[in-house]
Amino acid sequence: MKTLLRPALVSFALLSAVTGLLYPVLVTGVAKTIFPAQAEGSLIERDGKLVGSALIGQNFTSPDYFWGRPSATGPMSHNAAGSSGSNQGPLNPALHEAVKARVAALRAADPDNKLPIPADLVTASASGLDPEISMAAARYQASRVARERKLSIKEVERLIAANTLARDLAVLGEPRVNVLKLNLALDAAAPRAVKPAF
Repeated sequence: MKTLLRPALVSFALLSAVTGLLYPVLVTGVAKTIFPAQAEGSLIERDGKLVGSALIGQNFTSPDYFWGRPSATGPMSHNAAGSSGSNQGPLNPALHEAVKARVAALRAADPDNKLPIPADLVTASASGLDPEISMAAARYQASRVARERKLSIKEVERLIAANTLARDLAVLGEPRVNVLKLNLALDAAAPRAVKPAF
């Protein structure tokens, strides 16, 4: 029995050290060396103050900011601890009511806008944390943001273009805009009269 127990315990201790200590330290060290920003959570700072992550959406509701995708992560919007979709099917009345309320909020914020409302502005993403919107969603909001910030529509469109992310590997997905980065660029171009929402 002793002849079996000792090798088993030594193997357990070695595997625990390799997989529980050595491997995580090695991978973390390599990640921090090669991808320092991503290893730290893709955090974004402004004036030395942490304002968010490029990977997690935020709930912008002021009309002078671009709005992101709705979140179904519970009472606290874009809560990473509660990441999930709503799991409401297309025939669910609750989903129809939520979409109707979101459409009404968008129309109320910009009543003269007759463009069709992009789906990603009224439906939550699968994770509830999506930090990006489609080009159509950004363009839909451009007139409202331009009016509220007293900017020309061309200047707002320039900011959208400057903050557009290309397709991954040039073929995957669609061009998109990170809402937090776009709103930070917007604040830099036309500072708000009141304190920023970050």
